[in-house]
Amino acid sequence: MTTLAVTGHMDLTDESVGLVREALRKLLAEDSDDSLIGVSCIAKGSDSIFAEELLNAGGRLVVVLPSQDYRQNKVKPDHAALFDRLVEAADEVLVMPHETANRQAYETANTAVLERADRLVAVWNGEPPSGKGGGTADVVEDARARGLTVDVVWPNGAARKS
Repeated sequence: MTTLAVTGHMDLTDESVGLVREALRKLLAEDSDDSLIGVSCIAKGSDSIFAEELLNAGGRLVVVLPSQDYRQNKVKPDHAALFDRLVEAADEVLVMPHETANRQAYETANTAVLERADRLVAVWNGEPPSGKGGGTADVVEDARARGLTVDVVWPNGAARKS
């Protein structure tokens, strides 16, 4: 059984989505077996793309939500339908013990994701942490500090919205 966690940028350009999707598809095919598990917060962008491709590969999805109000207050209308489909498709949904989504809730969720993982898949451009905490680079640093292998996915041509 392999458990992959995901972290990644939410603000991929439209052109990058297909590139990232294909790269994730290839990575997941390498681990594709009956016991592949993916852990994701299913945020817009990389987290949700990973979750979709994991399910397409026959894997089981574990969703970690940062707070009790996350769906109502943080999921934007353009992401709501996909978010709801992924929650419905999940084998397990964990809701962190925070009433409101804030930095502490996101950090708690990131910790829960990493605690369940054998490896981290990071859809990450390699830039250092911004100093705000809880971002993709912070999760990569935390995973490495825990001794987890980090598979960086950033295909040629991928970019973030400016």
